[in-house]
Amino acid sequence: MTEDTEELNNGEDRGLQEVRPVSGMYEDWFLDYASYVILERAVPAIEDGYKPVQRRILHAMKEMDDGRFNKVANVIGQTMQYHPHGDASIGDAIVNIGQKDLLIETQGNWGDIRTGDSAAAARYIEARLSKFALEVVFNPQTTNWQLSYDGRKKEPVTLPVKFPMLLAQGVEGIAVGLSTKILPHNFIELIQATIKVLQGKSVKLYPDFPTGGMADFSEYNDGLRGGKIKVRAKIHEEDKKSLIIKDIPFGTTTTSVIDSIIKANDKGKIKIKKVVDNTAEDVEIYIELAPGQSPNITIDALYAFTDCEVSISPNCCVIIQDKPHFIGVTQVLQTCTSQTVDLLKRELEIRKSELLEKLLFSSLEKIFIENRIYRDIEECETWEDVIATIDRGLDPFKPEFYREITEEDIVRLTEIKIKRISRFDAFKADELMKRLQDELAEVEHNLANLVEYAISYHEKLLERFGKGRERKTEIKSFESIAATVVAANNAKLYVNREEGFIGYGMKKDEFVCDCSDIDDVIVFRKDGKFQVVRISDKIFVGKDILHVGVFNKNDERMVYNMIYLDGKTGRSMVKRFQVLGVTRDKEYDLTKGERGSKVIYFTANPNGEAELVTIYLTSGCKARVKVFDFDFAEVEIKGRGAGGNIATRYPVRKIQLKMEGKSTLGGVDIWYDDSIGRINRDERGVYLGNFQSEDKILVIYDSGEYELSSFELTNRYEAGKIMLIEKLDPKGIISAIHYDPDSQYSLVKRFQIETSTMDKKFGFISEDKGAKLMLVTTVPQPQVEVAYTTKGSKERQTMTVDLDMVIDVKGWKAMGNKISQHSVKKVTLLNSKDKSKPDKAEVKAPIETPEESAAPKSEEQKEMKTETPKPTPPKPEETKDDKPKGKEGGGFNVGETIDLF
Repeated sequence: MTEDTEELNNGEDRGLQEVRPVSGMYEDWFLDYASYVILERAVPAIEDGYKPVQRRILHAMKEMDDGRFNKVANVIGQTMQYHPHGDASIGDAIVNIGQKDLLIETQGNWGDIRTGDSAAAARYIEARLSKFALEVVFNPQTTNWQLSYDGRKKEPVTLPVKFPMLLAQGVEGIAVGLSTKILPHNFIELIQATIKVLQGKSVKLYPDFPTGGMADFSEYNDGLRGGKIKVRAKIHEEDKKSLIIKDIPFGTTTTSVIDSIIKANDKGKIKIKKVVDNTAEDVEIYIELAPGQSPNITIDALYAFTDCEVSISPNCCVIIQDKPHFIGVTQVLQTCTSQTVDLLKRELEIRKSELLEKLLFSSLEKIFIENRIYRDIEECETWEDVIATIDRGLDPFKPEFYREITEEDIVRLTEIKIKRISRFDAFKADELMKRLQDELAEVEHNLANLVEYAISYHEKLLERFGKGRERKTEIKSFESIAATVVAANNAKLYVNREEGFIGYGMKKDEFVCDCSDIDDVIVFRKDGKFQVVRISDKIFVGKDILHVGVFNKNDERMVYNMIYLDGKTGRSMVKRFQVLGVTRDKEYDLTKGERGSKVIYFTANPNGEAELVTIYLTSGCKARVKVFDFDFAEVEIKGRGAGGNIATRYPVRKIQLKMEGKSTLGGVDIWYDDSIGRINRDERGVYLGNFQSEDKILVIYDSGEYELSSFELTNRYEAGKIMLIEKLDPKGIISAIHYDPDSQYSLVKRFQIETSTMDKKFGFISEDKGAKLMLVTTVPQPQVEVAYTTKGSKERQTMTVDLDMVIDVKGWKAMGNKISQHSVKKVTLLNSKDKSKPDKAEVKAPIETPEESAAPKSEEQKEMKTETPKPTPPKPEETKDDKPKGKEGGGFNVGETIDLF
């Protein structure tokens, strides 16, 4: 081998040793990058609930804090000493914290989360730390510090937050391979829940959104992965032609909601005339309906097809000991509570040490001056002699101190000025030490009773900062809205019976009905086959179509009457059946399947009607009676696969309709679920009765208005405002007690419903401000207990009144008679019932008069105010009450504090 060859080989060996596989580089570098993003950018630490940028912003603001507002641009510059990722990310994070209105007081245009408007430039807006932030977030003595990225500054590892800030503000972040989404919770409820945790009780937490609205938390799953929350806007029916959206779902803006409404209208899902954003101080989106559109159905359609209802999937992921963990919000609260107790303990221990040191030096100072030890050092020639002389002078008193006296303590004594020594007042020194001893005793007591101290700490936080932070999002239970039920009819269904085509694009063929482009269509053919297909522009379903219509799944009221010729026996078979659920695009045979079978008579009956028909037999048949009537009411409704009954064994020439029939299904049982303000057939809530087609529902509101409505399942009712809802008895008598502000008396009236207009409210009490409906009932002979006070006396008296004896039945516009000459404080409906009628949805009673409701109440008075129990339906064993726990009338109202346990 030559020298040149050896050098070449050696060079190749050296090059191979420097080569590193790309796969190894990717594995190491990507893991480092992922860890960095998770720990330093996207996911909050459980200790203080902040991402690093938020923590650095608050630390920078604390350093700048002098009680005055600072330009946000200055805050950004100060924060960049700790956060090396540019001013844009810092500015966005400051705005995000400021909009939550908890830690930062803002000044200027900080944008609006409701409308989506962005904040003004950082040089125009100002900020400072709130009093709450200064109270619970900072304490240098309990903070763990680390060097900043360039080593020039110290920054906190985590802030010593004594509050579940992570749950109060919420957080959202996307890291490498995982994400986090913790929803904001109510300030007051968090403090109450923390106190419950300290008391060893279980807790249940639900989010509260700054945009308000309504939310169904039945699938919240404690904020863990897989949970879901349905959030809805609050939509108010202004009148029969317009709707107003008051609150919007969390995560949306008025702009996005309006865009979704316009998009749904363009697609024909809803029909509106115009939509206007009138948002100012409060959210207000005005929607004008197209002519002929139902407000109730349009509200449901807005929830089904627009951003008026959104689904939010929480995912609680936090950093615990430098690792991401998926835990529930209850565990987060428990961890934060434990940390708060630990921080409070450390603060007490630090304070105890400070007090002991102050007491020690105060005692040393007193001994040093009163015993004139300072004179003994006058003749000392060296510093060592001075220290030794003072130390000897303190020897008799050293056993009284809690620790040994050090040279540092003696040096501090030598630093006392002569002026202070000359003016020393032993009495004031004793008073100071007494105060220090009292405070020390209090600190030691708090340390010995740490849980009680922590509870007291949270109660003070609630008292100082809880005002104006009541719940904004109403907790409700939502029913699922079927899109096919509420979709606007944006298409027309056509059919070509001979050629076997249906669709909404066949405008030259036979018109069937209006429909939606998401409807299913059911088609029956002459050969006895039927199928359900999704509507389209044009689709082939088979020739000789007998009937085509929109298919409503599980519609038990739709009954089909049919007579068909059996191809094998030649008999004419009759059957009545329902089609509740089928597989789309699959053919089903309604005959026995014999060759030559065909349908000779067919009707579709939306309410189970059974008609009377005349059957004509052929003239050549052997039957003696060749013309006879047949009543479908005699045929039992069975499944679609049943063969049917024999109508005749002889050949049929034709069949003619003789008389339209009545429904054989009976009335419809209707229930009212006050948790969602809807009626249903699912036995949920209060039983209203069995309804025939002409029956109506009577609704009486706490505003002193009544309304008549149909029993359509799409109807919506304002559950929290309803005092009575029941099936209307046209001859029934309504008894009402109301407060009239004009006469300043409580009046009683009895009247019958005289109007017939549907879906219109009629007021039957005074329209003056201060008028109040106190009690209403439809019991024929109602008896009430009236609590009143006489003039000049605060003592309550009661009397029993039979309302039917006080006043006769008059017109619904009459004001009524006085129920008492005295000041009525409370009216209670007694257990008087009409035994001949089934139980109905009763009134909410008692209701207090305006002057009483404004007065402060004692515990005894609160206990006296009880509501009349709701009656049960006629078949209690079959009733399913799915109403969730909460306030009667449907969920919790805005502004109320929820009892979480």
